[in-house]
Amino acid sequence: MATKQKSAFVCNDCGADYRKWQGQCGECHAWNTLSEVRLGAPLRKTSKQRSGFAGAADSQISVLSDIDLDEIPRISTGTGELDLVLGGGLVPGSCILLGGEPGAGKSTLLLQTLCALAANHSALYVTGEESPQQVAMRAARLGLPTDKLRIMAETSVETLCAVAESQRPAILVVDSIQVMHLDDVTSAPGSVSQVRESASMLVRFAKQTGTVLILVGHVTKDGSLAGPKVLEHMIDCSLMLEGSSDSHFRTLRSQKNRFGAVNELGVFAMTDRGLKEVANPSAIFLQRDSEISSGSVVMSIWEGTRPLLVELQALVDDSHLGNPRRVTVGLDQNRLSMLLAVLHRHGGIMVGDQDVFVNVVGGVKVVETSADLALILSVISSFRDQPLPSDLVVFGEVGLSGEIRPVANGQERLREAAKHGFKRAIVPAANAPKKPIAGMLVTPVRRVTEALDALL
Repeated sequence: MATKQKSAFVCNDCGADYRKWQGQCGECHAWNTLSEVRLGAPLRKTSKQRSGFAGAADSQISVLSDIDLDEIPRISTGTGELDLVLGGGLVPGSCILLGGEPGAGKSTLLLQTLCALAANHSALYVTGEESPQQVAMRAARLGLPTDKLRIMAETSVETLCAVAESQRPAILVVDSIQVMHLDDVTSAPGSVSQVRESASMLVRFAKQTGTVLILVGHVTKDGSLAGPKVLEHMIDCSLMLEGSSDSHFRTLRSQKNRFGAVNELGVFAMTDRGLKEVANPSAIFLQRDSEISSGSVVMSIWEGTRPLLVELQALVDDSHLGNPRRVTVGLDQNRLSMLLAVLHRHGGIMVGDQDVFVNVVGGVKVVETSADLALILSVISSFRDQPLPSDLVVFGEVGLSGEIRPVANGQERLREAAKHGFKRAIVPAANAPKKPIAGMLVTPVRRVTEALDALL
């Protein structure tokens, strides 16, 4: 008599498993994220495995002080912005997950990177969504050197690992992990179990052979990486390529990196010859009109290991609704509401009956608090219809009691602003430079009221 196929229910977000389906995951409290996973037949255990001592003789224990601390040589990709996001280049044996919206340029970025690396390193490009002819057509359109790059169309992980074992490439790209499958897993490609088991086998192969593994991942409609959350825990580096369809600029951000800084940002421009790196992103984001309007101010944010100058715009207008609108693009909407309350309580400016719209120019997403002071000043500028000086740069965190708190790397932010020709700066008092910066007038402030006085 045939044995009954056993199954479990696994959460797509956190990877927790349950014996039966339920509407909410008990671990991460997400709704409707449980998917059925069919389990294979259990393997019969040997006497050693039953005793719990299997493989103990093969394991090796080392003292931490005896570990060799020689730095592993990195492989440069030939693109400065990509090397910056990776933390200096590719690390042998590392696993990188690259995600992004459809059409963002993930395959284009990897194809042109591998074509350049193939001149000095053995590289294998595995495509599961396109045919080799389609990839070759794209490479020819981009004018890439194609005489050294090896390509294979395959979706079976077992076959892929067998070929990679014989070829031993230094760099292996799998495009994409959602179409890969294992024969032993009965679910369809792209399911939770297939993605998890396929990625686990590929990561194990990369660690054992020292191969640089780059996985391409799809994203869901809310912008997060598709598949189980445990996938992001397996890999060493998680990159997200972002960009809107109405802009030819793309931003590459590291969300996790075991070999470099987190939240590092690289900027690329999409051209007819592929993605080209933008060596000076601040100059791109500072392309302002000759006549500066009210509500516009330049702020200095910190991305990874470098400062970045971007323009912040605010629009305050009379509201015709019962509940005035609070809309932000590139900033946290809840933080905008909090700062408007601080402005009313400690600055004496009431905008509760006004619609407030805030936008970070260039599609940059600000995740730090150094934009607080710039946001308050831009709102005041729009509310009073008073333009701010075009050579002014602002940064600083605002507390609930109206104090201006310092931010990290204040000196580097000021030097970056001075390099781009800014003559004035309003900064927290604790970030004021000890030595004057040539050609720049720095105004330190401690309270919101002081910032308003400096603005007027």
